[in-house]
Amino acid sequence: MRLLETVRRKFDEALQPLSSDRSDLLSRITATRDAQFGDYQANLALAMVLGKQLNREPMELAGSIAEELKRAPLFDNVEVAGKGFINVRLSDGQLIEWLLAMAGDSELAVSRPEKPLTYVVDFSGPNVAKPMHVGHIRSTVIGDALVRILRFLGHKVVSDNHLGDWGTQFGMVIYGYKHFSDGKAFQENPVTELSRVYRLIQQIIGYQDAKRTFGDHLRKVEQLRKQLDDTKETIKNLPPKSPDEKKLAKQLKSLERGVNEADEETSSLEGKIRDVESQPSLVALSAAHPNLESSVLNETAKLHSGDEENLRLWHEFLPHCKAEIQRIYNMLDIEFDHELGESFYHEMLGPTVDSLLKNGTAVESQGAVCVFLDGFDAPMIIRKQDGAFLYATTDLATVEYRMKTFQPDAILYVVDHRQGDHFKKLFACLKKTGLTNVELKHVEFGTVLGKDGRPFKTRSGTVVGLESLLDDAKARAWSVVGDPDRLKNASLDFSEEEKRRIATAVGIGAIKYADLSHHRANDYEFDPDKMVQLEGNTAAYIQYSYARTQNILRKLSEKTNGIALDAPIQVPLLSLGHPMERSLAIQLLRFEDALQMSMQDYLPSVVTEYLYDLAKLFASFFEQCPVLRAETAVESETRRLLVQLTGRTLKQGLNLLNIQTVDRM
Repeated sequence: MRLLETVRRKFDEALQPLSSDRSDLLSRITATRDAQFGDYQANLALAMVLGKQLNREPMELAGSIAEELKRAPLFDNVEVAGKGFINVRLSDGQLIEWLLAMAGDSELAVSRPEKPLTYVVDFSGPNVAKPMHVGHIRSTVIGDALVRILRFLGHKVVSDNHLGDWGTQFGMVIYGYKHFSDGKAFQENPVTELSRVYRLIQQIIGYQDAKRTFGDHLRKVEQLRKQLDDTKETIKNLPPKSPDEKKLAKQLKSLERGVNEADEETSSLEGKIRDVESQPSLVALSAAHPNLESSVLNETAKLHSGDEENLRLWHEFLPHCKAEIQRIYNMLDIEFDHELGESFYHEMLGPTVDSLLKNGTAVESQGAVCVFLDGFDAPMIIRKQDGAFLYATTDLATVEYRMKTFQPDAILYVVDHRQGDHFKKLFACLKKTGLTNVELKHVEFGTVLGKDGRPFKTRSGTVVGLESLLDDAKARAWSVVGDPDRLKNASLDFSEEEKRRIATAVGIGAIKYADLSHHRANDYEFDPDKMVQLEGNTAAYIQYSYARTQNILRKLSEKTNGIALDAPIQVPLLSLGHPMERSLAIQLLRFEDALQMSMQDYLPSVVTEYLYDLAKLFASFFEQCPVLRAETAVESETRRLLVQLTGRTLKQGLNLLNIQTVDRM
């Protein structure tokens, strides 16, 4: 049920005699923020813009449009307010008809597109040689939500987990296994031992790089500080109202930010050096393996060139690594149609480069193969001087494969915002090849922050592992939903198994909802205590609201000698007599509008906002409109319908976010 589109269609009919191009005018029709002004509103600009086109007074024009709208049985009130606002109120009879249509449809009367589109959604994409961490949660849950919403709206969706199973990380693991591994530990737990040597390799490479660059870095910091001091002195000596003041103030802020970032980098480099040099065994390892990064790259090159031993190790390690990642996906209830990693495309990279050279998209430059793009200072390199390929090469081959295999209308990349420049170049390159019949979209997202406003890490400074994060969320949820005093006050008696199931649903749901409820492009602060609370904009609050609907329906069933929770409504006995009944009805009917709006720029946060508003409205409805103590049969049936639909809509909405519901909480 697309309420906004239905209202705009009626406005379109009224505007048709007045304008041939009405798209901009119709976009000015929105839901009202306050119910006292009706349900939908055409703002002042509509009448003013059209008035200028037709040389008519806005108020007079608004009045004539309103008169035309009054002819539509869709509205029971149309009025001109202020200086040309047109407010409309939908008829209660129409609302009830739509509510019954929702109740009678398994998919809540959500319409299907005349021409469904095909989407490829590329999300999650961890490097399989190391454990998943908190940084992977955003791509995984945002991508999964997009897949579910697009499918529910009737589109064909291909979900693809583009695994990092072939890059430098495997060179690290192979080198580490050959030189640093414990054979017994590997036999007992391959993934744990491979993770250990991977972290060890990273630590030593980080140390060697820090030792090599620390002096140059300090000189850079000194130069920045001098520029900062000079700029402060210049500003201090400026004459009053100097035209340079604004420019210098902006420059000062940029320098201050640069110094702060440089100081953070100094601390990071010092930490890397201190952590190794505090352990003589690590210093000895570093001395025994100088230029470790080059050694790792050599192992990677051998793997890519088909070295027998490295390929054997890769085939041995990969199943263990993928099984570990799958365990996390099972915890999150995440599935993919395809998991075509970098290794899948390896044999396609050479032909891709040759094709781009042949059609003139790419050229040789200083021994490398590059694509020069308008608007970019540096070219996109697709084959280095030594013959090695890059991520860009793999991405180009991947798009070619997806276009041939899936014929998509859109390819969505749910990837960290820090990869923005890469995708801008990739899309520009693809456009240069002539690929213009597909939407290419970088669905970027921000960073998960700790309470200190920095990327979320453990006390020791390492990135938080995703499995430990999920376990912690379940434990915190257990402490809230299993609190003995709360259960006693609510007269709830849960078995241990049921409490565990509820804690899992609430804990995992809390992690997902906390991420999805923020605008994806923004950073957000991760607060594990807040996200499992039963109040506020949390998954737990919405899950609790759903459980409340089921409790009401159970009690109503008991009161009426066994009427089923989803029993058909007695159609003649319906009336939206209370303002809160009507407000809840309007919100329910806006479900599809919220889904469609969320996909305009791929923002699951629009859905979480809708569900939170629905849950809050239901709480007000529950307080003001007794269901079990309804005074008339009409009140009882109307409210039973609203409770049924609220429960179904909350459950469906959470399901689209891949968040479970429970019937009791």
